Amino acid sequence: MKLLGSTTSPYVRRTRLLLADCPYDFLNLDIYGEGRDELRKNNPALKIPMLNDDGQKIYDSRVIARYLGAKLGITAPSWDQENQLTLIDAANDSCVTMLLSKRSGLDIEQDAMFYNIQRERIMTTLRTLSAMVDAGEFIDWHYPSICLFSLIDWLDFRALVDFEGNENLLSFRDHNLQQPMVAETDPRKA
Repeated sequence: MKLLGSTTSPYVRRTRLLLADCPYDFLNLDIYGEGRDELRKNNPALKIPMLNDDGQKIYDSRVIARYLGAKLGITAPSWDQENQLTLIDAANDSCVTMLLSKRSGLDIEQDAMFYNIQRERIMTTLRTLSAMVDAGEFIDWHYPSICLFSLIDWLDFRALVDFEGNENLLSFRDHNLQQPMVAETDPRKA
């Protein structure tokens, strides 16, 4: 198996954490620089991660997780866990949008519907995920927990949100720092 991605992507990190016990090759790409051609060549969606398993290409982290689950015998997420993943992805997607907008020189603090919707989605989903953490829904280290961990650590790494009122999300992250491959996939080491 070969995984294409970037060490700073939370979507790539979740896949690498899921693959913690599996042999695979990792190609770290600068997707906004010289790695863009490699990305174009391998994934027409221009997204990371991308998995190539002996010619079978998978273009999205959630689909990769489903593929690996079937291949490796990992229990599929329940419907409640699928909803958790949808919340995690919604916050993640909105935060990526905000980061890319900011890096493009756009004023993300402006009172514009597009940015207001992103901020609302981020805070609503984080509050909901915070309540789920308090309810014990992420105690086990499974794919939804891996995705939440990757999101929270990436948000902290990029300083994208104020965790005031949701400090338990940082506690959840800190509690899982000793999980397999967490230290090796830390985006701060990129």
